[in-house]
Amino acid sequence: MAWSTSELADLAGTTVNTIRHYHRLGLLAEPDRRYNGYKKYGVPHLVRLLRIRRLAELGVPLSEVDRVADSAGTADRLREVDADLAAKIEQLQQARGEIAAILSNNAPPDVPAGFASVAEHLSEVDRSVIHIYSKLYDESALADLRDMVAEDAEAGDDGKELDALPPDADEPTRQRLAETIAQGIARNLVDYPWLSDPAGHLATSGRVAQETFVEAVTALYNPAQRDVLTRAAVLGHQIAQEVLAARGDADGEGSPPTP
Repeated sequence: MAWSTSELADLAGTTVNTIRHYHRLGLLAEPDRRYNGYKKYGVPHLVRLLRIRRLAELGVPLSEVDRVADSAGTADRLREVDADLAAKIEQLQQARGEIAAILSNNAPPDVPAGFASVAEHLSEVDRSVIHIYSKLYDESALADLRDMVAEDAEAGDDGKELDALPPDADEPTRQRLAETIAQGIARNLVDYPWLSDPAGHLATSGRVAQETFVEAVTALYNPAQRDVLTRAAVLGHQIAQEVLAARGDADGEGSPPTP
């Protein structure tokens, strides 16, 4: 009994292109040809193909099929494959959880991981900033950032006025908006002290984080917005220090050190 390429593919539950791919990789030997030039596959080819398919189904990379099939260390390699599969399963389960959160919150599909529940309070620029932060800070910091977004929204700080601020905004408008934003910054500095010294929450070096932050702010905000954010940061730190100092006096502890 001999089979053509298409017949062999049907028997093995695969495709002609897959068989040709295995030939190119040297995994499956080329068969003899009939008098008319067509390939003539036999039982050894079928068995070899089925074995390759079986290992592929188990997650063994094609580049390692021969080593896994013939090596005395097969068990160890299969354990490694199993660990890789477990990691992929965990990643897929996490992705499914994120998709469920996106759908239930009607959030944009590109919302940063973990932020679907507050997506309605994030502008496109906010999402861009958080995407960058996700590469600079650890999971704990990102969880706090998500809480900050929710708390700012509850306090009415939705950031829409900053998003709409034109590059030529006048001085009174800039100062008023900076003072408004400063209140939220101060609240966050008081509630999340690590913001004053984030080194312990960085996922990269402090230099890289600082340079990336500066580049991001420069690229994502217009000059007036950057000016407002700079003013707000200075005011926010001043207000936070006053709040912390007042709390310290009330507790009889004196003023805490300046962040």
